[in-house]
Amino acid sequence: MAQVKVYYDRQANTLTVWFGNPQDEHTCEETGDEVILMKDKGGAVIGFEKLNYVLPQPVDLRIAFETVTA
Repeated sequence: MAQVKVYYDRQANTLTVWFGNPQDEHTCEETGDEVILMKDKGGAVIGFEKLNYVLPQPVDLRIAFETVTA
């Protein structure tokens, strides 16, 4: 079963999303849009971090996922 892990750091204003194993992180790539991609050894993106993210108030956070198969 696949897991998605979402972390919000209120003090650092970062939103981190992992859809792979965080321990497999090998390298990071900054996209230029205040987004950092975390990649495994094979270069596959296993997560991302959004910098300067401020959670809107009041909080009514809804997350939807879509699976795409080739």
